[in-house]
Amino acid sequence: MQDLNVTLVQANQIWEDKQANLDNYDKLLANVEDTDLIVLPEMFHTGFSMNAEVLAEKMETSQGIEWLQKKAKALNAAFYTSLIIEEDNHFYNRGVFIHPNGEIATYDKRKSFGLAGEDKIYTSGTKNTIVELNGWKIQLQICYDVRFPEINRNKIDEKTEKPIYDLLLFVANWPEKRNWHWKTLLNARAIENQSYVIGVNRIGKDANQLEYSGDSLLTDALGNVQNLTPNKEEVKTYKLSSKELLKIRKTLPFLKDR
Repeated sequence: MQDLNVTLVQANQIWEDKQANLDNYDKLLANVEDTDLIVLPEMFHTGFSMNAEVLAEKMETSQGIEWLQKKAKALNAAFYTSLIIEEDNHFYNRGVFIHPNGEIATYDKRKSFGLAGEDKIYTSGTKNTIVELNGWKIQLQICYDVRFPEINRNKIDEKTEKPIYDLLLFVANWPEKRNWHWKTLLNARAIENQSYVIGVNRIGKDANQLEYSGDSLLTDALGNVQNLTPNKEEVKTYKLSSKELLKIRKTLPFLKDR
């Protein structure tokens, strides 16, 4: 398990305009190099829309996935984000983890945001997804999932005697008016699960007149937080230290008591 470079992309999403969003990400990623993983906001090329019948894509013909795969290859880096997918006559807010070689792992958002009617449009997922990158175990989550610690609970694997994940990822469209909840919950998830946690959120205003401040952040297993600049498009790369994570877990072996 080596150190992991992760790039957080805090973007202003253009409402339901896929090509405009992809063009904007092209600009934001133009100077990114020497990174292992790039994280984009939830529903990255549409914004958090309930207009699934119009915006949904099929996995095998998805414009968004094709763009992500090309970027992953060009930058030799993995990507994590979510987008609207139609499958078997159901719509999903689907997380997609794209490896540099184009291989895809998926995670369907488990907790639908009833306040926005997401539960009436999108089918909820039923299981978690953990992927591996450069020796790191990474659990995939989406936005509202952060309020439900029971679905992202870390634990010691009986076979390996190691925690089941080392990094917890959240991609989001989380409104500014509840940004304190966002920041507090992310930090709590890191401390209680003795894991790095990354949350990437959008900025700007959507068609529902909701404002987003971003407040994207990285927090380590002790709750030490590093923030992106609120209300600003920003791209920042952080180095996650495997040595520090292992040291924390050895010094404070709390997970074994769970």
